[in-house]
Formats: sequence, C-alpha cells, structure tokens
Amino acid sequence: MTKATLRRWAREVRRELDLAAFEKKALPHLAEALEGKKHVLLYAPLPGEPDPRGLVERLPATSFYLPRVEGEALLVLPYSTRLERGAFGVLEPSEGEPLPPEVLDAVVVPALAYDRRGFRLGQGKGYYDRFLKRLREDTLTVGFIPGALLLDRLPTDPWDVPVRRIVTEAGVLEPGVPGP
Repeated sequence: MTKATLRRWAREVRRELDLAAFEKKALPHLAEALEGKKHVLLYAPLPGEPDPRGLVERLPATSFYLPRVEGEALLVLPYSTRLERGAFGVLEPSEGEPLPPEVLDAVVVPALAYDRRGFRLGQGKGYYDRFLKRLREDTLTVGFIPGALLLDRLPTDPWDVPVRRIVTEAGVLEPGVPGP
C-alpha cells in the first residue's frame, strides 16, 4: 500500500475510535515512558488524534513545550494556557520565546499510524521528520497511538526517522522488541 492509501485508511479507523477511553488507558503508560524527563515537547492534537496534554497534570515536575509552525520549521515554545489556532488549525502557544530543540529530553510525536519498527505515518508535510533530525542523539522520541493504528510495517522513505518508544493502551513498546 502507498502512504496516501494508508493515510486514508488511518483516518477512517480514527473516526471509529473512542479516544477518551484510549487516553484514559494510555496516559499512565505515557507518563511511565517519560518518567524522569525534565523537558518534554507535547503536541496539541488535530481532530481524531490522541491528546497527550493530560501529562501536564500527571508529571508536575516536568517542563512542557508545544510546537509552533513557522515556515517549514517547528519551533519549541513553552506550554501555556494561551493557545491560538496556527498552521493547519492546530493549537499553538501564542507567546513565548522559542527554545533550541537541544533543550528537550523527550518528544511525543503525533502520527496517523506507527509500525512496530518505530516508523510513523505522518500527515505528509515533513515537519516532524525535519524536526526530529535536529534533536540531540539521546533525546527520547515517543509515539502515542491506539493499538488499532499500530501496524507491522509501513512504507518508508530515506528521510523518515523512527521513534524510540511507542505507547498504546496496552503499554510501552520498544520498536524491534516484542511487547504488549
């Protein structure tokens, strides 16, 4: 299957999911995966995407950030309650100074689907692929996805960057290692 075909499939599957139930089961696993991380980039979800922002209450000692799209880049801004609709209708911080990506200990990466190798199927614009290449080598990257959208193998391109962990409602998976 092509990435375009898989994107259509993933959007159909997402329409049928109970995201509130997924988040209730999966957020504790996500908190476990990010335990001890001090600077974490979350994302504000598009319609149909799981929302990782419930972590803010679960990990009070952590500093959280959200991305803002500017041109072809994602900027890292402190998480704030003042959000505005930015590029593609996504909520973004409306104020704050961008920080260098190197400050981040972990990044929760959105996707339409993941595969068990850690590769993601994104929206097709390349923002996260470009951004992930700018992180420190030791930055933990985590996919947050319902198990119904975790596939054995997705088609990949040379510029695709896999995540190091995947969190589903069943638990934390290390790509390439059998898990829940």
